[in-house]
Amino acid sequence: MNDTRRAVLEAISEDPVAGPELADRLGVSRNAVWKHVEALRDAGFEIASGDDGYRLDGAPEYSGPAVEYGLDADFAVEYHDAIGSTNDRARELAGEGARDVVVLADEQTGSRGRLDREWSAPSGGIWLSAVLRPDLPPAHAPALTLAAAVAMTDVAREAGVNAEIKWPNDILVSEARQSGDTTDETADRGGKKLAGILTEMEGEAGQVSWVVVGVGLNANVSADELPEGATSIREEVGDVDRRVFVQRLLERFDELRADPETAVEAWRDRSATLGQRVRVETPTGEIVGEAIDVAFPGALVIETDDGERVHVHAGDCEHLRPV
Repeated sequence: MNDTRRAVLEAISEDPVAGPELADRLGVSRNAVWKHVEALRDAGFEIASGDDGYRLDGAPEYSGPAVEYGLDADFAVEYHDAIGSTNDRARELAGEGARDVVVLADEQTGSRGRLDREWSAPSGGIWLSAVLRPDLPPAHAPALTLAAAVAMTDVAREAGVNAEIKWPNDILVSEARQSGDTTDETADRGGKKLAGILTEMEGEAGQVSWVVVGVGLNANVSADELPEGATSIREEVGDVDRRVFVQRLLERFDELRADPETAVEAWRDRSATLGQRVRVETPTGEIVGEAIDVAFPGALVIETDDGERVHVHAGDCEHLRPV
């Protein structure tokens, strides 16, 4: 949404404003005001016009302009009713030089997770990918994944979901952990999966060119549309306003990406993994022990049974039953 259309919406959001007055406020012609109003109507905004001027009566439920309207973070939003993969589209935009653009979809038809695993992404979820150009060395880029995980966890908690983070990139909900029932298998494994993150990057000469942070969150999705071992906000607490949820998610992420070290510290406080006995499959073999910390920019620190402390930068983590 361009700045003029945003200004039109802000001007008419509370009280009607006559066309000539609106034109004077914005420094544009009356005809330009009319064109902007018509464009906003085409985008789904309900704008009434009467003798007293233009008045905003309603915003679209879920779209790019709807998310941008009232968003307190400097992101442009490209919305799709359905798309193969928001990450694929975000990489295209990154190659074209885009920055701070969010690709948002109601449904993904060809989504994937880490290691190209299939990821169910039906209508009603929150599927988005942010194109970033951070001033970071490539080695520090994993902190952005942690920042996204913290942002998702915080906003899910605002919605009433007891969400936690499983290293490296899953958001989990465990009723067993809430109730203190440590005999339930979901408590040992970390809980049911609510969301995941897929981060991709391109860089050279010690500097990041771009980062795409993809987020998939089961929001208003019913149990029969979820894979085994997953849950949704609908199943936990009922439906949420996805427009507001995405706005809060982007605003919180915007805060955290500006301070990666703070993001890592916040991750520790929201972790389902720290303090757990874990098994991590890495490219070089299996590591088993207690997860005792996460080190900047995102390595899991494991104390093995023989007392060795190992920093794991990538791998599949499984929570184990205590010995």
